[in-house]
Amino acid sequence: MSFHNLLPKHDSAMHRIPYTQFARDLYKEIANHNVFIGAAALAYYLMLSIFPAAIFTLSLLPFLGIPRLDQAIMDLVRQALPQESANLFTGIVSEVTSQRRGGILSFGLIFLVWSSSSCLNAFMQQLNISYGVKEHRPFWKVRGTALLLVVVFFVLVVGGLGLIVFGGVIEDWVANHLGLTEGLPILFAVFHWVVILAFLLLGFAIIYYFGPDVEQKFKFITAGSVTGVVLLVLASLGFRIYVAHFADYSRTYGSLGAAIVLQLWLYITGLILLVGSEVNVLVEQYSPGGKNMGQKREHRK
Repeated sequence: MSFHNLLPKHDSAMHRIPYTQFARDLYKEIANHNVFIGAAALAYYLMLSIFPAAIFTLSLLPFLGIPRLDQAIMDLVRQALPQESANLFTGIVSEVTSQRRGGILSFGLIFLVWSSSSCLNAFMQQLNISYGVKEHRPFWKVRGTALLLVVVFFVLVVGGLGLIVFGGVIEDWVANHLGLTEGLPILFAVFHWVVILAFLLLGFAIIYYFGPDVEQKFKFITAGSVTGVVLLVLASLGFRIYVAHFADYSRTYGSLGAAIVLQLWLYITGLILLVGSEVNVLVEQYSPGGKNMGQKREHRK
């Protein structure tokens, strides 16, 4: 068996690489690039940005006129996070947004811009380490790219969950007006996850394309993005089971347990993002004409 079958068709010219060799090379690159330390740094920045991002988003939703979108966001959080951390997250965000104080939206925007752009800037630097290149883009361009990515991800979250809400409205209309109920919940549950997975793939593709200071073509589906999405889904499910049945952080750490679990989940998320990048880098190095470590441009014929 080879890694060749995981690649898109346009990478079919890549030499067949045994899975065992690819795994050894991937482990070596992860160790050489201090991916575990980089994931810890990303977890710190993600922790700083996730609350202002949620507060700003939920404060802005009433102006968008999309019904039940705030509930869709909270439901997604509860599905992704272990119960204790989800309760901590939704409780803090709901408490802040329910007070309706003037200035929440403007302050949330300022803090969101600073924390989220810092988080993406840190991730962009880690992607440069994966490619073995130094950042030569000017400061304004790096920060501008980070801010642009913040806007793009905000649109992806609102747009993706808006589609899910719209799908729920269609489901209710079909059930009430046409009387079709058999198999309908299953159909729209599949639609729900298809939308989430598609937008996750798009999010991975965007960050892997704009993040590093290298020249490359945009690809919606890459080995790294597919690996990242699959690992993120499996890790989220596995971590929920682990926390629910094998680890009682609340008993050990009291009220800090939920925050510790949330930090661990963010660390796993950062680790998966960086591993996906390492997969993309290795696939490109194996491909004829692809960039070698430290190269910013592809080989020219």
